[in-house]
Amino acid sequence: MKFKEFAVYLERLEATSSRLEITRILSGLFKKADADEIDKVVYLSLGILAPNYEGVILNLAEKMMIRTLARAYGKDVGDVLSLFKKIGDIGSVAQELSIEYKATGVALSVTDVYERLLEIAKDSGEGSQDSKIIKMVSLLKNLDPLSARFTARIPVGRLRLGFSEKTVIDALAEHDTKTQKEIEEAFNIRPDIGYIAKLVKGGNPKSAKPQVGVPVVPMLAQRLNSTTEMIKKMGEVAVEPKFDGLRIFIHYRKKDGFLRIFTRNMNAIPLETFPELSAIGKFINANEVILDTEAIGVDPKREMFLDFQKTIQRRRKHNVEKTAGEIPLQFQVFDVILFDGKSLINTPYVQRRKLLEKVVINGTLLRIDESTVTSDPKVIRKFHEKYLKIGLEGVVVKRANGFYVSGRTGWNWVKMKEEEGRQGRLADTVDCIVMGYTAGKGKRVGFGMGQFLAGVADGDVFKTVTKVGTGLTDEQFRQLKSRLTKIEVKEKPKEYQVDKDLHPDFWVAPSVLVELAADEITVSPKHTAGLALRFPRLIQFRDDKSPKDATTLEELHDLFGMQKG
Repeated sequence: MKFKEFAVYLERLEATSSRLEITRILSGLFKKADADEIDKVVYLSLGILAPNYEGVILNLAEKMMIRTLARAYGKDVGDVLSLFKKIGDIGSVAQELSIEYKATGVALSVTDVYERLLEIAKDSGEGSQDSKIIKMVSLLKNLDPLSARFTARIPVGRLRLGFSEKTVIDALAEHDTKTQKEIEEAFNIRPDIGYIAKLVKGGNPKSAKPQVGVPVVPMLAQRLNSTTEMIKKMGEVAVEPKFDGLRIFIHYRKKDGFLRIFTRNMNAIPLETFPELSAIGKFINANEVILDTEAIGVDPKREMFLDFQKTIQRRRKHNVEKTAGEIPLQFQVFDVILFDGKSLINTPYVQRRKLLEKVVINGTLLRIDESTVTSDPKVIRKFHEKYLKIGLEGVVVKRANGFYVSGRTGWNWVKMKEEEGRQGRLADTVDCIVMGYTAGKGKRVGFGMGQFLAGVADGDVFKTVTKVGTGLTDEQFRQLKSRLTKIEVKEKPKEYQVDKDLHPDFWVAPSVLVELAADEITVSPKHTAGLALRFPRLIQFRDDKSPKDATTLEELHDLFGMQKG
């Protein structure tokens, strides 16, 4: 496919906010793409070059793109900057300059453009910034104005056409429910949407399986506070402690000592963050393995676990070796997803658990969670109270014969948390995306913001549930303002659904996730979620999570139902 034709599809996608129409356009685009280019078409339609966990970025900020456009089209940098300030979109600036330059472009294919962008992204070392600009200049000169508009947005992360991998999956499935389920399952096992598109094009999405070095979409727990209801929904269960730590996936291969670590939102963590794991080979009886764990900070003096905020400091500190001494870690291992090349995704939990006890050498570095199998609601309550007394978060209850099902699908894992004073009367907190903010008044003028608008996910769309202006310290106000300033956008993102009366002074891209507590959930005619958080308070910034981990509207309805019943 010629990139010029591809750009026409992107223009059509940009012009519509209808989810059905976006899906229809994408379906048509994917049909026209050949098997050897479908992955590139999918990546570029999302404005990326590879799945996020691979860390492939172009690293050309807006200032560098302004210099690039000036060189490409023979303009003064100051003139290009003025035009950018007027228009506010680097892509539209590129298109206008390209028209003025009378660029007609050459017949580059989608693969040609993708490979040249990938080459720019991989350019590193001394002088790489100038090299990137030179290569980007060359590429832009070979593109027609419309193609230049979309290509120029990719390096600065501003392509955003209002859809994500979920809509891509819908488009690949072409409204076939069975095919869509197969594709979703494949994507959860191998969350590389380009790779999955190639499997679909080849007619074999079921062939996806876990691979060491590639993250798996994590299994998540539903919320339920009735132990009787748990047994009713799940039957025989395994009852295990709920730790307040950092979800970590450990990928290890013995023959070459390969070790890679991923967070719950599938971001790779530098190995030096967790120097303890350098000796992990001594504690694993397997040639290759993927382990699901919780990293827990330990206070050696008081012989107790540290809370999440203390544990996560390990990722924020520059002097990791010093911090590692102050906050030693142990990894609570609770599941195994791959063992010596065999996928365990569809293996019942009790069998995975038995294998885990053979794979992991229990000790101070890796510790297998305590687990009790039962069908008695009283046993669940007994262990819940026991774990709360020793400072843990209660229990996680797992269906004994359940498979490893990514996300919060079905009643496979359930978490039970006691209501705490700081969390109001809700059974749990809510993870919301920050959608925008308003300027501060009075004392908050100095902070630059007075409150922020927050929402939950409904498919590819974010819907509002509350405005938050309380529960933040002065430092949190300043910190949040600093974060939001960096992701401000001039127009409301396409994926936001917001009542006109709730529009903030400043919109931000979907990036920052916050954990909120509230007294209760109420029905709301104003908030687009149809529900609202009453008396919301900020608990913490969820740096370990991505927008994909935001609480869903369905989960909010579940909490609303729990509150009522």
